[in-house]
Amino acid sequence: MNVFDLLFDALWSIGSSLGFIVIVVFVLMSAVRIVSEYQRLVVFRLGRLIGTKGPGLVIVIPFVDRVVRVDLRTVVLDVPVQEVITKDNVPIKVNAVVYFRVMDSSRSVVEVENHIMATSQLSQTTLRSVIGSVDLDDVLSSREKINSELQKIIDERTDPWGIKVSAVEVKELELPEGMKRAMAKQAEAERERRAKIIAAEGEYQAAEKLSEAARQMEVSPVTLQLRYLQTLREISNEKNSTTIFPIPIDLIRPFIRNLAEGDRAKE
Repeated sequence: MNVFDLLFDALWSIGSSLGFIVIVVFVLMSAVRIVSEYQRLVVFRLGRLIGTKGPGLVIVIPFVDRVVRVDLRTVVLDVPVQEVITKDNVPIKVNAVVYFRVMDSSRSVVEVENHIMATSQLSQTTLRSVIGSVDLDDVLSSREKINSELQKIIDERTDPWGIKVSAVEVKELELPEGMKRAMAKQAEAERERRAKIIAAEGEYQAAEKLSEAARQMEVSPVTLQLRYLQTLREISNEKNSTTIFPIPIDLIRPFIRNLAEGDRAKE
């Protein structure tokens, strides 16, 4: 055996050892999985579901076990803008946001292919169905009721997938331009109506106060004299070139009575 043969045998032994070490390291790396606190591993062994594992260090059998990593955190899903015709035949555009999370990792993998995509599609169809079943006034005024109904329907339909829908919120409503102008005119007319009602109520209250004051002066003539003196005082404070002093009829009534009695005596 010459030197080259010895060198070849040594290199072959080293290469075989390194290859074996690489294979062992690869198998070990494939067998060990680190799962975060907010994740779970759904494990399939030879195609059969054997359960979920995690969090922490998880050991699987390489080339035999297949794992699917599932995130348990709440997902914020934006529902794209949907064109909907309301019950009273008004076309609007509406979008929403859905908050959900996986409660059963196994069912979210086994029962549906892609639970996020499925929830998104279901949310879109449910949004169109619910908005299309109510009038525009209810859509604008009963937002909380519509949110609750959306959450209830989507949660019931995604429950077989191991998903819990915690909330659904309608974000934006876009109305046609003609409807916006009509609503603006209606709002302006409503403001004018309220202003007229308030003015009429003010006049009615003022008339009641004047009637009450007139009754009080009729019962107590002194009140009229006090009001007369107050008016004179207010006039005196003003810089007018001409001032007219009205004379109460009570002041000249005795003179009129004396003149009448004198005329009767002459007759």
